[in-house]
Amino acid sequence: MREKLVKKIMLVLGILVLGVLAAGQLKADDNPYLGTWKLNVAKSKAENTTVAKSMTRTVTLAGAMVKYSFEGVAADGTPTSYSFTVAYDGKDYPVTGSGMPGGADTISIKRTGKMATAVLKKGGKEVGTSTSEVSADGKTTTLKASGKTPDGKMVTSVSVYDKQ
Repeated sequence: MREKLVKKIMLVLGILVLGVLAAGQLKADDNPYLGTWKLNVAKSKAENTTVAKSMTRTVTLAGAMVKYSFEGVAADGTPTSYSFTVAYDGKDYPVTGSGMPGGADTISIKRTGKMATAVLKKGGKEVGTSTSEVSADGKTTTLKASGKTPDGKMVTSVSVYDKQ
């Protein structure tokens, strides 16, 4: 009798685990930003600022949220490493590490399909915005950003990332 109960419990647990894994896969299939992306320096450009020498962006699921991690080298040779975990709900989430554009300490993102808009803030004050779009084939993300330097100069950039 006890053996049958244990078998039933194991069966139910197995079904639950498969359900969770399947739900996670469905969520992953719904987010074209997931994966590892490398900055294509040759296709990227900037005005009143510089393009990084290198940048790798890794986007992974973190429960019901999404974690973005960036590792690279700024135009001046300074190492860059920052990350944030967000829900695409337009609320502010903290940024950790160094090298976030505009020195931002929070970011909010809203996503609709293959398009996303973000607002970067430092000390509660907006320091930049961006829009990004994943190409129809899912192999390229183009990120258009704008903001102001501390002295008020407008900066813009177009960063092209290739999926790895």
